[in-house]
This record gives sequence, structure tokens and C-alpha cells, in this order.
Amino acid sequence: MHTFDPVNFRGQFEFFLQNPGWVYLDNAATMHKPRAVVSAVNDFYQRSNSNVHRGAHNLSQHATRLFEQARDDIAAFINAKERQQIIFCSGATAALNQIAYGLMHTVLQPGDRVLITALEHHANIVPWHLHCVRFGVQLDVVPLTNDYQVDQTAFAQLLEKKPKVVSFSHVSNVLGHVQPVAEMVQLAKNAGAITVIDGAQGIVHEKLDVQALDADFYVWSSHKLYGPTGTGVLYGKTALLEQLTPIYGGGEMISEVQFSHSLFNILPFRLEAGTPDIAGVIGMAAAVNWLQKFNIDEIKEYKAMLLKQFFSGLSQIPGLDILSSPVHNAGIVTLNVQGEHPADVAELLSQQAVAVRGGQHCAMPLFNQLKLAGAVRFSFAPYNTEADVATSLHALTQAVEILTA
Repeated sequence: MHTFDPVNFRGQFEFFLQNPGWVYLDNAATMHKPRAVVSAVNDFYQRSNSNVHRGAHNLSQHATRLFEQARDDIAAFINAKERQQIIFCSGATAALNQIAYGLMHTVLQPGDRVLITALEHHANIVPWHLHCVRFGVQLDVVPLTNDYQVDQTAFAQLLEKKPKVVSFSHVSNVLGHVQPVAEMVQLAKNAGAITVIDGAQGIVHEKLDVQALDADFYVWSSHKLYGPTGTGVLYGKTALLEQLTPIYGGGEMISEVQFSHSLFNILPFRLEAGTPDIAGVIGMAAAVNWLQKFNIDEIKEYKAMLLKQFFSGLSQIPGLDILSSPVHNAGIVTLNVQGEHPADVAELLSQQAVAVRGGQHCAMPLFNQLKLAGAVRFSFAPYNTEADVATSLHALTQAVEILTA
């Protein structure tokens, strides 16, 4: 029996008070923000607005303390060994681009291999494309099993090709399937590979301990963790962060500039060029501090209960092709109505005030393999309720009846 209180949790989000008629099931795209986050952002702009790090006045020094305290809070949240291992960026996409660019100019050499999986978001495909062809690096892809899980046998076989980098998602943003991350990281490390984890969906699913996981890089976006949009984290082991060639140059990331040369600053500043999203970072820290008031295991249990009810209800609706598995699922269900375009299904749900996403979910290669135009994605959060499940199932039933009439 779960002890998580969804009413109390939901009550901390102003959105639901202002929009009581909506069932919001597009959480994999972005999550709503609790009052603690909104207040932290507003308070900075209203009371402390100033630039950070090099201002001589007290306002700047205070803003710097807030900004760097956020780094400490986030380092503690994921159990990073050192605070400089937390690099602020605009989100997981920016972080993955920095890693791909930075490694391609230092660690990766012509003839090396990079290994990803068939489940990846475009952000973990395109950055490698941008550099692999140009520098003669081979991109290999782990296929899926018949139930759309990463084929672990094929993964082990592809590791025998000795990839220099292995990069994969913690949780599939399309299907919600949770990868056996710890096991995959260990296998990749045994093969001598640098490990990169796209944690955009994983960071909110379970408590992250980066020292225990031992991945070399782990990235996520703040807005997938109740924080503001436009900011995120690139976590990396210090020695590897120091090997990354910065993707951006200028401002805080240098220690000396001459017309003939530039010298990079120390971590974390060497990878944080330009004025950061100060309010966003402060809001992100507010989100993780707020979230730690709740028991993550109880939240997982509650979401699993919602997911079980949803899958049970789906079994009563004819004409559905369900792509997601209820096993090892972080709270995302992707499906299609047979013979119908996912955009039409999503629109009919929207007309009934149920917010979902229809399309290819930034995973075009996956849907090309599945020979599908896309799918409708329902993604659950702890502020969703059993009533939300019932309403969304009723709305989907209505949509199916309209489309198949």
C-alpha cells in the first residue's frame, strides 16, 4: 500500500488550480513547476538580479553565491564527488553536443567507433553524425528485441568491436522502458569505453548516485525535473571534462586571451562560456531541493499503480497497438489506434482536455524501423491521479469510436 499523498503533491502546482479541467499527460515533454521553483525564479529577478562571478558590487556577489550554491545543491543531489563536475548548460541536447564535439577533437580518432542504441533521441544521434563522418569515426547501433527492448546480446557483441564511446538513454523517451543502466555501464567499461548516459527521462524516475553508477558522463534537462526550461546539467568525471574541447568560446571560460592564443579557465568555468541562465539554475536547484522532501520510492510505487490501472483500462479498448511494455517502465505508454494517424488521435484527446503528444517524439530512426508514422504518447507524473487515468481512458475510447465509426 503506497503512502505517497498525491493530493498534497498536486496541490503545490499552481497550474492545476488554474486549469482544473485539464488532464496533463505530456510529462515526458516537460513537467509543471511547483510554487517553490516559481518563487525562487521570481525572487531572484525581483530581489537579486545581477550578473555573476566578476562583478565588484554586492548584488553581483550575492547572485554569485546563489548561483554557486545551486551547483553545490545539485552536486549533492546526484552524489557527485566534486562540485566542478557539475557543468551548467541549456539542457541535455547542449550537453550531448558538448560531449560529442569535445571528445571528437581529443579522445576520438579516425577509425574509432561510437556505440548507441536504436532507442535514442535525436539529441544522442545527430551530434555524433555532425562529427563522425567528418573525422572518420564509425557509428554503430544496438538493435531492439521483438518487444522493443535493447538487445543485450547484440550489445555485448558490438562491445567486442571496442567502441571508444558508448552513449545511451537511461529511459526511452518514446516507450518509457528503463535500461539496465548499471549493468550496461559496467560492460562498456570492461570493454574500455567511455560511457555517456542521456538522463533526460531517467533523472526524474529514480534516485541518481553518479559515484555508484560510475558512468563517465550523465546529462539531463531541468524542465524534465520540475525546473525551468532553458537550463540543464552536464555531469562528468573531472579528468574527462578536462579533456573536452569547449564548444563555445568567450567570457568566463578563459583565463587569458591574446590575439595569438587563448588559455582556458579551470573547471567548471572552461565549459560555461557566456552569461549563464542564472535564474534558471537557481530554479533548478529549488526543484531538486523541493523534490527531496518526498520519498522517491513511494513516488515510483504510486506511478506504477497508475500505470497498472492505465494498462488494465487499455486492454478493454479494441483496436489499439500498444508499443510500450508495462515491465520496467518509468511511466510512459506509447500506442496507436489501428489504421489511424497519431496526430488525429492526439487532437481528439486534446478536444477532450487530455494533453498527450502524437508524432515521432524526436526518434525518427526508431519509427522508421518500426515502419510507423509515429505514435501517441501518454506520460505520467506524481501529480496525476486515478481520476486522470479514468478520464484519459474514457477520452481515448471516445476517440477510437469517432475514428472507427
